[in-house]
Amino acid sequence: MPDVSALRVLMGYDGSPAANAAVGVGALLFPGAHAWIVYLWTPPFAREDLRRRLWTGTSHVNEFVEAIEREGRWEAEQIAAVGTTLGRAAGWGAESLVERSYGGEGFRVAQLALELDPDVVLVGSRGLGGAKAVLGSVSDMVVHYSPKPVLVAAHPLLTAEHAALATGPVLIGWDGSAGAHGALTAVERLFPTRDLLLVSVNADGTTDDLDSYTGSNNDRQVVRLSVDSQHGTSSRAVADTLAGLARERHAALVAVGSRGRTAIREILLGSVAMATLHRASRPVLVVPSAERGSA
Repeated sequence: MPDVSALRVLMGYDGSPAANAAVGVGALLFPGAHAWIVYLWTPPFAREDLRRRLWTGTSHVNEFVEAIEREGRWEAEQIAAVGTTLGRAAGWGAESLVERSYGGEGFRVAQLALELDPDVVLVGSRGLGGAKAVLGSVSDMVVHYSPKPVLVAAHPLLTAEHAALATGPVLIGWDGSAGAHGALTAVERLFPTRDLLLVSVNADGTTDDLDSYTGSNNDRQVVRLSVDSQHGTSSRAVADTLAGLARERHAALVAVGSRGRTAIREILLGSVAMATLHRASRPVLVVPSAERGSA
């Protein structure tokens, strides 16, 4: 029986080095959590060499299809088992969850977040940042559609970045918006013993109202920074500023709130949340707006 007091983590796992590393990142940030290790497979999934072998060993198409289904699911279960084993070795109460999918893996992970009601969704990053980032990647789609906070574990991490995971502060991007308030609430729930660093980077002139947020059970520090926007768009400049301060303060991760734009608008126009996700070299927690619901 899982510990009902433990944090619940839903992890999208694909067996890649980035996903394996994300298990270790998640275990350091959420020690002792109960984790669902989710692997999504799309028939026909079996490897090409296995498909050739199955084809030569059958005389009917129907038998071949059944064999592909059987062997493909078995292979998927083996991959999920690797992630589960890694999670348990890292101290999680982990269980595997193998789901058949027909594409749209990111959206399906977001649906599972709605169904299973985890405290946080964890996905690995393939290390594609900046101009190389693929719009519509699985991690992007999970962030866009998940009704729960999503932690994207950057890969690879440098030794100093990895060392900060266990005890480093959580840096929260702050602009006084509802999204920033939501991010603060989520961080205090997920990391109740961590020091918090609230960072105001007001590229649009909004009021940050930070003075009313000092002092709590956490050690909250407030930093106000200006943006040099000549080096890029406003969202990129803010993201670079947050990433730079996270490096200086040895932060475990950066947390940002979503302003609740539609997925299409965020893909086409960008946002501080998405810019931070693509440009920060540390794990990034994106907290959805309260209005998103099951979208």
